[in-house]
Amino acid sequence: MATIALEQINKLYPNGFHAVKDLDLDVRDGEFMVLVGPSGCGKTTALRMVAGLEEISSGTLTFGGKVVNDVSPKDRDIAMVFQNYALYPHMSVADNIGFALRMRKLSKADIAAKVKETADILGLSDWLDRKPAQLSGGQRQRVAMGRAIVREPAVFLMDEPLSNLDAKLRVQMRAEVQRIQRRVNVATMYVTHDQVEAMTMGDRVAVMRAGVLQQVDSPQVLYDRPDTLFVAAFIGSPAMNLYEATVTEGARSFRLGSQEIELPDSVRSARPALAFHAGQKVVVGLRPEHLPAAVNGATGPTLVGDVDLIEALGSELMVHFTVDARRIQAEGVASADEEAVTEAGEGVARVDPGSPVKVGERATFAIKPDGIQFFDPGTGAAIWG
Repeated sequence: MATIALEQINKLYPNGFHAVKDLDLDVRDGEFMVLVGPSGCGKTTALRMVAGLEEISSGTLTFGGKVVNDVSPKDRDIAMVFQNYALYPHMSVADNIGFALRMRKLSKADIAAKVKETADILGLSDWLDRKPAQLSGGQRQRVAMGRAIVREPAVFLMDEPLSNLDAKLRVQMRAEVQRIQRRVNVATMYVTHDQVEAMTMGDRVAVMRAGVLQQVDSPQVLYDRPDTLFVAAFIGSPAMNLYEATVTEGARSFRLGSQEIELPDSVRSARPALAFHAGQKVVVGLRPEHLPAAVNGATGPTLVGDVDLIEALGSELMVHFTVDARRIQAEGVASADEEAVTEAGEGVARVDPGSPVKVGERATFAIKPDGIQFFDPGTGAAIWG
């Protein structure tokens, strides 16, 4: 059992590309840590440095307090599951799972016992004599995990192991991976570009962008209190609605296009720094689930929009609407060299299927006050206190 600690880790390639920048991250013993971010953000490079497959340019990597920067991959006591399974096609399931144990020169009896135990955990007992080509994608992924956990490693690393599976199987395997990780109970780093996967699986989630760690916390804290515009835009599905707005004098309301939206006292007391932005532009964030359709007699802040499209999902309606405010793009919102805003103020609201909203008509959406987020448009930092 071991903890993983990355201290000021950098990866700088000979061509000058700085893939990972001053990464500080710790993974506790038994913790399931997910690294998430868009393609090219440095998450896989960070994982490969932990595995020893990429050289660390600078910084310190420790397992259980022991520096392992110069320790070879085979001596780091890690097990890794890859995106492409990496099974031996000519070997049976049993031989694939037991391969690492044979390399350790364990006895046939010990190998058979450990393979049987692992197969029972993974539900592969009936498939031990089959070759990988005779298995489904989900079964092959379980074999790959079995080959990793049978070694009883100190550290478990997974690089987008579910990305090759279809949507339904991916949901099923998420639960499988969590169950297995809880059982082996070792420090685990899991890389994915899918924020839904990250939110549903991780004890904590580390969000990366352009090689820089943006925020690391529990999934709920990332959702409720994103530190930056990027985290706010990246976490949540559908994505948070982000609009350019202006805080009024006294910070008692904000103007979003032609609408002035009152701010309850609870919001202003939770974000006292808003008062310093009076008369200034900010970015307002409203999650779709915080915009239910208003009912008769509803009180509190509301947002009015023109309904463009309704997606009926059975348990809910996804209502696409437009307001006369500038919409902030979900990607590149904190980068001065990228186009950050669009004139079209599209938005999405998640409402009850019985709500009286119709395409082509104007709808009023109640705003859940505690869900309103504010960000500095210059720095991208959240505005709190």
